Amino acid sequence: MTGVTSTWTEPSDSPLTLLLLGKGTDPASERGVDCPGDLPAPSDPDLVARATAAKAALGDRVFVLGHHYQRDEVIQFADVTGDSFKLAQQAAARPDAEFIVFCGVHFMAESADILTGADQRVILPDLAAGCSMADMAVLGQVETAWEHFQDLGITDQIVPVTYMNSSADIKGFVGRNKGVVCTSSNAKRALDWSFEQGSKVFFLPDQHLGRNTAVLEMGFELDDCVLYDPHKPKGGLTDEQLVDARMILWRGHCSVHGRFTIDSVREVRERVPGVNVLVHPECRHDVVKAADYVGSTEYIIKALDAAPSGSAWAVGTELNLVRRLALAHPDKQIMFLDRTVCYCSTMNRIDLPHLVWTLEELVAGRVPNVITVDEKTAHEARVALDQMLALP
Repeated sequence: MTGVTSTWTEPSDSPLTLLLLGKGTDPASERGVDCPGDLPAPSDPDLVARATAAKAALGDRVFVLGHHYQRDEVIQFADVTGDSFKLAQQAAARPDAEFIVFCGVHFMAESADILTGADQRVILPDLAAGCSMADMAVLGQVETAWEHFQDLGITDQIVPVTYMNSSADIKGFVGRNKGVVCTSSNAKRALDWSFEQGSKVFFLPDQHLGRNTAVLEMGFELDDCVLYDPHKPKGGLTDEQLVDARMILWRGHCSVHGRFTIDSVREVRERVPGVNVLVHPECRHDVVKAADYVGSTEYIIKALDAAPSGSAWAVGTELNLVRRLALAHPDKQIMFLDRTVCYCSTMNRIDLPHLVWTLEELVAGRVPNVITVDEKTAHEARVALDQMLALP
């Protein structure tokens, strides 16, 4: 809007800013490795020109996907932006693209590999771009929990449901046990379907999305939900609790959305009278209850697009997206719900040097960092994904 100055104020740095910006090595991440090869320096003034030239040289052979939480320097080269499932679908809709460069995190690239053709190769510019939430549900732990449920004689009543933000292994487990994948947009539909199939749901890996959907959208009581902790014997629950529960929630969460607190909501309401609080359903239950609006990433974008000029919004989701929305809507007061920096640390590992390196490797005839899901796991995961697509 001409003549309008943005009201965006950058949150202050925290002691973890360097880590949150994706600098350095994190051996505990999902894949825990540095990107091989010689990356160009982040200070290289020619990075944009190099990325532009390499992408042009590849032409239609390459299709670049950019998740909403990516840095602006990367998003500018994306052919499509969106959330994880939308991007995987977009990749599948481009069968002529030889290379799918997924600027996101590991589980997203796995989903794209599952949905794309055998002759396409999905590439993650930095293999260390994992997901802390996906890391919280490891196949061996989940199978141990399922064996416990079998010993209790309740597996015939349980439908496993996994959030899209999970590894291909977990999606495969859900598929072979007649469950379904969900997104933050269709979680209620997935749970409605699941409770038509059985009397219990085993929800992976995000406890908050499962609890918020069941309690705030389906009328469940908090006591209907129990939290299974894989690091405690029998999940830290009694047999009676598991038998009585309607929702068995895995102890997992998003490291970004989980940091927003009820104090954040109270502080912004005191500071900005009339502010609208808009949060993602991965936030804690008390934060979601205190918010004015709750929805997926796509919901948040559409809500701010449609908001009246002059309105004030405090948004509880990843900082890159909030900043981008604030700058896109200078006629609205859009602010980050927290006062300090909160990037997705692994998502931010995909920076311009990694993207340039990836594209230039492809131009040179070398294909780096290919993400491949084995045939059996891909088939079982596809069963759960297809069940999601078939939801009424």
